[in-house]
Amino acid sequence: MIHEILPVGPLQCNCSVIGDETTREAMVIDPGDDIDDILALLRKHNLQAKQIVITHAHIDHVGGAMKLRAATGAPILLNQNDYALLKMLDLQAAWIGVAPPGDVQIDQDLKNGDVIGTGALQASVLHTPGHTEGSVCLYFPAEKKLIAGDTLFAGSIGRTDLPGGSFEKIIRSLHNSVLALPDATIVVPGHGPLTTIGEERETNPFLTSQ
Repeated sequence: MIHEILPVGPLQCNCSVIGDETTREAMVIDPGDDIDDILALLRKHNLQAKQIVITHAHIDHVGGAMKLRAATGAPILLNQNDYALLKMLDLQAAWIGVAPPGDVQIDQDLKNGDVIGTGALQASVLHTPGHTEGSVCLYFPAEKKLIAGDTLFAGSIGRTDLPGGSFEKIIRSLHNSVLALPDATIVVPGHGPLTTIGEERETNPFLTSQ
């Protein structure tokens, strides 16, 4: 697996470029901004983007998706429970002081239990509502790697005070779906440093107190 993590945009969202070393096919997860830098990474590894996967519809994760689709032709995938948030992108842009990205068109719904692949790489979709209604995580079982979006961070969890957020739901998602994964699973959060399921199970104050 080729896996490059590129912090993009003013909120430094962790964008993942994941590629199959044999087929050179790739998926790009959460291209929130800095699309030229993402395209440069694809060229660096001679990768062709086949999918643009959005973990949730906050502007820092989805803001550059249409530009990337225009550049690569790759479809955009998002859980339909976040479609309402897509209609609020202008408002979201005002919250963080960036230019609105315009309409974002979704090509495919991401549902719990779906398996999406690029080349020989396969990821299971975990619907993990709480940060937003449509938040998803992607679990690559062969690599024991979780792309967690803003559901889980090193030492913290996603905020639940924005539209569509629910503290009760995110705790349920974490305990029922995320913590069911092996302790050795590497977690790539939506922002900040990497961690593991085992580390968070033992030390994350939001998880140890519930």
